[in-house]
Amino acid sequence: MNQHKQEQLLAFPLPHPEPLGSYNPSDVIFLLKDLSNVNLERGTEEREEAIQTGTHYSEMLPVEYQPTPEYIQLFHETLAESAEKVALAAGVVSELILHKRGKNLVLASLARAGTPIGILMKRYLMQQYGLDVPHYSISIIRGKGIDENALKYIFQQHGADQQLQFVDGWTGKGAIRQVLIQACDQFEKDYGIRLNDDLAVLADPGFCSDTYGTREDFLIPSACLNSTVSGLMSRTVLRDDLIDEHDFHGAKFYKEWLDSDLSNVFVDQVCSYFPAIAEQAKQQAQELLDSPVAISWQGLADIRSIQDQYGIEDINLVKPGVGETTRVLLRRVPWKILVDREDNPNLRHILLLAQDRGVPVEVYPNLTYSCCGIIKPRQGESE
Repeated sequence: MNQHKQEQLLAFPLPHPEPLGSYNPSDVIFLLKDLSNVNLERGTEEREEAIQTGTHYSEMLPVEYQPTPEYIQLFHETLAESAEKVALAAGVVSELILHKRGKNLVLASLARAGTPIGILMKRYLMQQYGLDVPHYSISIIRGKGIDENALKYIFQQHGADQQLQFVDGWTGKGAIRQVLIQACDQFEKDYGIRLNDDLAVLADPGFCSDTYGTREDFLIPSACLNSTVSGLMSRTVLRDDLIDEHDFHGAKFYKEWLDSDLSNVFVDQVCSYFPAIAEQAKQQAQELLDSPVAISWQGLADIRSIQDQYGIEDINLVKPGVGETTRVLLRRVPWKILVDREDNPNLRHILLLAQDRGVPVEVYPNLTYSCCGIIKPRQGESE
């Protein structure tokens, strides 16, 4: 990095991070501007119409889905059933990043699905190796890129020699990975620092990450809910009238839901299994290092065939995988849900949500993923 660019980077005036979210600050620092007092929510139908007619999704927020008691019960049952499995995947991916990046590490989780996964990794590295790695949650937005001010803040705090590891919850089509690749290229052009665009994820059913805990498309309990399992934080927001050149991207902190928050319940329960899975995690990570399975973007090929079969012009209306399908049912206008088979145990909450919203479910054999959510196109685009 040349001297002028380094001085530019380190001298850029940035805000001090505001205390946000329901996690302990020792678990994560949110590099986000607090927009809690701004009315950003729009109803599902209104928001869907706006998105499909050109308004960027990051300029508004969905009304947060308030789960029924039955759905909350399903979350707890799913967590009880899968906490050890999630812990193992978190352990495997933590072992991989430690091997690949070394101990001079900073975690940058992508808000908001990446945040609880980043906390799991941070806690695993502390429990198993006594490593207290810094962990920040930052914004990345499809069509707009990564929050460069957040990256500048991290470098101002830790220097340019740290190994920055980006973290997310899971992969769908791999769209965010592609945004990250572009963002890292741009950051190098602007500041002379080459960031590693490898995206560490708990689950990579789309076959688009080199660093993952599993490629099984199973239900990660943190995908079941919205803010109440993500530190009570909203999705991130980027709008010119709210965010200026010295600000981080924005988000809301839903303090009013503290009584129903399950964010720490999730991470605490998963972390309780770390001692039991540590040896298996090390073994599986070593196997992945010895015999890596190449990125094939296999999931994207699936999506192309679904597009063709159902006559869907916009690929962004097809949301593959358990996590993305859950999001479709929670905050978009679903058209139909495709499943690999009806008796897939990973899909109980999907079928419950689909029934609740009156969304048809179709079996689509030989799907790479467990399921796929299709957003309803605007009238006239597709029947």
